[in-house]
Amino acid sequence: MRYLIKARVKSGQEKVLLRAICDGTLGQGSIAGDEYQDDMQHARVGDDGTVQWVEVCFCATPLQEESPYWEEYFEILSVKAAHARKNCRHENGTEPWACSNCDCTRRLEARLQNWGESFLTTLCRQASTGKKLK
Repeated sequence: MRYLIKARVKSGQEKVLLRAICDGTLGQGSIAGDEYQDDMQHARVGDDGTVQWVEVCFCATPLQEESPYWEEYFEILSVKAAHARKNCRHENGTEPWACSNCDCTRRLEARLQNWGESFLTTLCRQASTGKKLK
């Protein structure tokens, strides 16, 4: 299932998060593997400093596996289903694990690219100038 995540980087965690993204340790130990890195590649930040990304999660409770990894760096503001469950091939039983290679995620991420600016670009700029995300 796909979720639209809205979060804010915790104060003082900007450089630590950037380091974890750059050295590939973000999400290390999670069953979700490289998904964290991919999520940050597609994440966007708005004028108000909130960060949004599309998360694929197969847990019965949204972000059950991922929450501890995200909450180290982010205050999660909202987790919303980004796709009707009845239309999700994994959720309706027609194709197990379909979300892993489904074009729905790519379409949602492409739509998200029209919102705000690249989170990684903003995070790198913030780290080099010391200017905080709003």
